Amino acid sequence: MTGSTSTTPEARAVQALQEAGRPAGTDEQTLSQLAQAARRRRRIKVYLGRAVLLFGGLLLWEWVTNIGLLDPFFYSHPTGIWNRLIDWVQNGTAYGTLWHEIWVTMSEAVQGFAVGVVGGIIFGITLGQIPILADVIGPFIKVLNAIPRIVLGTIFIISLGLGTASKVALAAVLVFFVVFFNAFQGVREVDPRLIDNCRVLGASQPQIVREVVVPSALTWIIASLHVAFGFAIIGAIVGEFLGAQQGLGLVIATAMNQFDSDGVFAAMLIIGALALVAEWLIELLERRVLRWRPPSRNTEGAVI
Repeated sequence: MTGSTSTTPEARAVQALQEAGRPAGTDEQTLSQLAQAARRRRRIKVYLGRAVLLFGGLLLWEWVTNIGLLDPFFYSHPTGIWNRLIDWVQNGTAYGTLWHEIWVTMSEAVQGFAVGVVGGIIFGITLGQIPILADVIGPFIKVLNAIPRIVLGTIFIISLGLGTASKVALAAVLVFFVVFFNAFQGVREVDPRLIDNCRVLGASQPQIVREVVVPSALTWIIASLHVAFGFAIIGAIVGEFLGAQQGLGLVIATAMNQFDSDGVFAAMLIIGALALVAEWLIELLERRVLRWRPPSRNTEGAVI
């Protein structure tokens, strides 16, 4: 019975050396070079696949609109979206320059993201450490989480006005629940025997939380950030869509009211690009914060 074959670049490098009749364990430099070459080849394949998928999809979209299978009035087309973006860059939107609208939306999203993350981590770790408190407050959190976000957005706009505060509040609420449930579950997944051993060795509760619970739950918390920032952008956009004086959400609402599908898709493209940049930054943070964690087979050589 043969065992499963590892897919890591290092394992493939070892296999390559063995097939060449060379003792892999005695040539670390060659092993490292082969592993780096394998990672480079994989990265090139990934980027090439992404480029083919992107440009192939755009060409197909343009083609079906040109031959009339899709009506560009409703579904737009890549050429029209590009022309709208150029117009916004050169002449601005109806509410100011494009860069100002992007800055407003991202400022609201980042502020809401920060507030939601801090609140979610604090409440998640606290309730995860105190079961009786979790049992008391848990149903109320679930009820709040079930309230439609558009209703919350309306309430925030009525109470906080059309300014930045209502958008930050909505973004923070969306982020809070994502981070809270992950932090709570991460704390619950900590091995209780490890905590008991720390208590036996004389560690205080703050020391246990700082040195054991938080590092153990950090993987869950960091994983939630990948989704949370997208929700922060959604919160800011929805808040602006419901009522605002500036921002990308207002630009989308205006384009929709004018039946400008090019403008709607152009704004969506900008939001997608911003989300990708934010995801890249969070990935860098994850690598720095969790660099102590050994790489798994599923993440080895991953290209983000």
